[in-house]
Amino acid sequence: MNMQEYIQEAEETLLHTYNRYQVVLDRGEGVYLYDTDGIKYLDFASGIGVFALGYNNQEYNRALKGQIDKLLHTSNYYYNVPAVRAAKKLTAASGMDRVFFTNSGAEAIEGALKAARKYAYRRDGSADHEIIAMNHSFHGRTFGALSVTGNPKYREPFEPMIGNIRFADLNDIESVKKQITEKTCAVLLEPVQGEGGIIPAEEDFLKEVRRICQERDILLILDEIQCGMGRTGHLYAWQRYGVKPDILTTAKALGCGVPVGAFLMTEKVAAASLEAGDHGTTYGGNPFVCTAVEKVLDLFQENHIIEHVGEVAPYLENCLDALKEKYDCILERRGVGLMQGLVFDRPVKDIIDRALEEGLILINAGENVIRFLPPLIVSRANIDEMADILESCIEPDEER
Repeated sequence: MNMQEYIQEAEETLLHTYNRYQVVLDRGEGVYLYDTDGIKYLDFASGIGVFALGYNNQEYNRALKGQIDKLLHTSNYYYNVPAVRAAKKLTAASGMDRVFFTNSGAEAIEGALKAARKYAYRRDGSADHEIIAMNHSFHGRTFGALSVTGNPKYREPFEPMIGNIRFADLNDIESVKKQITEKTCAVLLEPVQGEGGIIPAEEDFLKEVRRICQERDILLILDEIQCGMGRTGHLYAWQRYGVKPDILTTAKALGCGVPVGAFLMTEKVAAASLEAGDHGTTYGGNPFVCTAVEKVLDLFQENHIIEHVGEVAPYLENCLDALKEKYDCILERRGVGLMQGLVFDRPVKDIIDRALEEGLILINAGENVIRFLPPLIVSRANIDEMADILESCIEPDEER
């Protein structure tokens, strides 16, 4: 079958919940992807921040192949060695104490919400607690995750959502204070909003939210599903700010392609929230995905991934800043580390479409923001290649 035949078959069989680009991707190598016709693409999306180590990493592949020959699944009625090893390494690297492995980021959010409400329930016996989330946030598509997603267009077709959710504005501490009541049990936010437009939290804002939560015994939940795993130049963004959460969610690059997420918590929260029977998963934490988690954490350390991000991210920032200075249609560059966005004065779909035709994969973060999430192994030469292609795709708009 050729590429168009694959696309036609997909349109006849897959549920149409995505407006997909007209490309069938077939394989990857490093920071490049290839379609079924053999056309090469420089990837600055990394599967929405998933492939931190790039494609076809041989050490990663060997670890997974080895586990396939041993054991894929046991259920959580039993212990398994990869889960124990992955849990030990992830808690140590994240600075948290306890972990629950999930199958996705959305499931990690679901578990975090349940843990927060159970913590408050065990404290005072009340079941009507409230959670404060941020406007313009994105936390997933399941009902709980959707309920705390601060964009009405995602929620409205599926209402009613779960109740007792209030929304404040990121970096506006007064808006947070206005939403706090005696029923507030948690504040949930992304240290860097991803889908909402690549908007970093301000350090003073985060520290004041942390102080208020500490004072009132409110749990601080940080969603690091997209901004975690080294993308900001620290394994988790909270380490950059020095603001430790009570509950942390992670996924995407945690497995570098294998579907796995997790929510982690401090010992204090673990001892006073979820108990046996409160939460579960059939596949979560199975030997296969936990082998991936352990190997990813090992490779981050062995290959000095965090240090590399610290070295190459300023170069990406400088390249994007140069484009901003050159083109009036670019209003702003914002972001942290290798999680960057260019804000345009118009929709960016045509630019992204042209870039794809020229062999560059980009994605948006809202209608007028191009999002840059390259694999964390990206080089300066890769960044130069990206900037050259992107500039050629901006110029036709400027000439109109």
